[in-house]
Amino acid sequence: MALRRIQSTDADLLRAIYADAIESQARGLYSEAQIHAWVSLAWLPGVLDPLFRDGDGWISGDGAAFALRQPQDRLALLYCRGLESRQGHGTALVKRIECDARAEGLVHIHAEASLLSRPLLERCSWRFRGREAFTVAGVPFEHHRMDRQLHN
Repeated sequence: MALRRIQSTDADLLRAIYADAIESQARGLYSEAQIHAWVSLAWLPGVLDPLFRDGDGWISGDGAAFALRQPQDRLALLYCRGLESRQGHGTALVKRIECDARAEGLVHIHAEASLLSRPLLERCSWRFRGREAFTVAGVPFEHHRMDRQLHN
């Protein structure tokens, strides 16, 4: 799986992957109101910009998927276009993120996983630690706190 490091010029591509992933895969797991609120984050000025600017991560394939850490011990974003899902992009990205964290001397990494990403993280040996409620534009959501012990 070809991976390339995210660059500062990739913000529009990352937004497109983010929105596509939600719009194409969240139905049946999330309500229409949740999908609408979640997707809107991609296009609201300033919401994802700090993550894109300060995060460290990778793009898989020709813009199929991306993952980034922010801060360094947190998998902050992991998104894959619907047509590219279940082709190994997510697994390759998670493994690369883990490898980067390990190379920096980290022994632990964590994430707040959606219903979309939790199964992938569990297949990659991440552990479920609990649920947390939050809101996006007044719409209630729940994410899953997960972590992974990194061994050298």
